Amino acid sequence: MVGEFGCHLDMVSRALNVEIHQRGATVWVGAGDAGPDAVLQASRVLEQLYKLVAGGRALHPTDVHHGIRIIRADHRADLGTFFNDTILMNLDNRPISPRSPGQRQYVQAMRTHDVVFGVGPAGSGKTYLAMAIAVAALRRGEVRRIILTRPAVEAGEKLGFLPGDMNEKIDPYLRPLYDALGDMVPQEQLARMLERQIIEVAPLAFMRGRTLDHAYVLLDEAQNTTVSQIKMFLTRLGSNGKMVITGDPSQVDLPDKTRSGLAHALEVLANVNRIGVARMQPGDIVRHPLVADMVEAFDQHGRAHWESRS
Repeated sequence: MVGEFGCHLDMVSRALNVEIHQRGATVWVGAGDAGPDAVLQASRVLEQLYKLVAGGRALHPTDVHHGIRIIRADHRADLGTFFNDTILMNLDNRPISPRSPGQRQYVQAMRTHDVVFGVGPAGSGKTYLAMAIAVAALRRGEVRRIILTRPAVEAGEKLGFLPGDMNEKIDPYLRPLYDALGDMVPQEQLARMLERQIIEVAPLAFMRGRTLDHAYVLLDEAQNTTVSQIKMFLTRLGSNGKMVITGDPSQVDLPDKTRSGLAHALEVLANVNRIGVARMQPGDIVRHPLVADMVEAFDQHGRAHWESRS
């Protein structure tokens, strides 16, 4: 539980600004420069991590980092309900599971609804968790295929200036989907599934006119759809089908004065009870810890800018 050379204890100590000392099997937590709340949080983190190890889990430093975040958000949280909620094992034999309250809500929504919107900042696991849920559903035989799509909208660049034919121009937009799949499905198996169209990765325009039966369908980067595109996509849902729509409303690359289809759909479908909506926050970001700090800094700057103009 303490990690190699006590690295896990050092992580807790630095994150919560407390003093932690170990002698044999005993660990002491002191206030240091922090107050009693930090001591309570640190003690809770260590107790919860010990339970995970006692239950047979091998801890990784990222597990400790996420555990600290979860307990800081809610000192009563049970880390076992997050870390033991395994969706899938990745190719490194590490469990894929929710790592924050927002991610847990998102996973629960995908398990209980046929159509789910996952909205939140970059790095909050929207695409990755949806991919894991889809792959797990395919393996259990709940669906027959997975369809992954994104709008081919440029972030400051033009498709026409990219080299190659249309497939080569489109491929960079779909690469993040392939990358996530490559963490869950062995390369040779993935190639066979793509060839047999058990897994299909295609631009959003290729969805028009289709009925997507017995499929798990993921629309990624939905903030870059137009109103007509999101309506077209949602109405493709067929029998025994499931859809997950992910997006970050703060990163819209559409032309000026073009309304995001994601924002429109969330507004129009707000009172449709059978549709799940999970809204994640900067605290749900699971990339490098600096990503959450940078997202929050950009958000604060944006709010201050608009307040100064109003």
